[in-house]
Amino acid sequence: MAIQIGAKPDSGFDDPIGMLKDCHRRIESFLEILCVVVERAHDRCLTGEERGAVQAALKYFRTGGRRHTADEEESLFPRLRKSDAKSFDEIDRLEDDHHEANELHESVDRLYSKWIEAGVLGLEEAQRLRLQTARLKQLYSDHIQVEETIVFARAIQILDRHAIAAIGTEFRFRRK
Repeated sequence: MAIQIGAKPDSGFDDPIGMLKDCHRRIESFLEILCVVVERAHDRCLTGEERGAVQAALKYFRTGGRRHTADEEESLFPRLRKSDAKSFDEIDRLEDDHHEANELHESVDRLYSKWIEAGVLGLEEAQRLRLQTARLKQLYSDHIQVEETIVFARAIQILDRHAIAAIGTEFRFRRK
């Protein structure tokens, strides 16, 4: 992503909850690209700028998006389940969201890749791509709301500094 002068720097491994929130902002930004491009260009070839933006977004979801899910499902959620019985319902729902998002991302990636390679996308495929990107946008909107207002807030209250440090260490390891 582009550097913005005066913007708050991204959180570090000492603040893994902040890292997850920072990642949410990237998810929203890259998802917006996927939604805008399909709406504007559904009946024509992509421009070079659109192609580059879409490829960057797809790459982000293939790497950063998957890593974000692993950060939550392998580091944060298990600790919350151990420490807070009230978190079970939200965590189960969030994991279901992750599965649905993964399936949608695979399809969106295939459709956009086909569009880039072939130069055009058929009417039915363009419609499917519009519906799937719109569904992803709604899914993430709801998902991020639950994570940031309920689950992350609960994690900050419940997890001690040793648990937070361990989560940060696991995040660091995933990025090596």
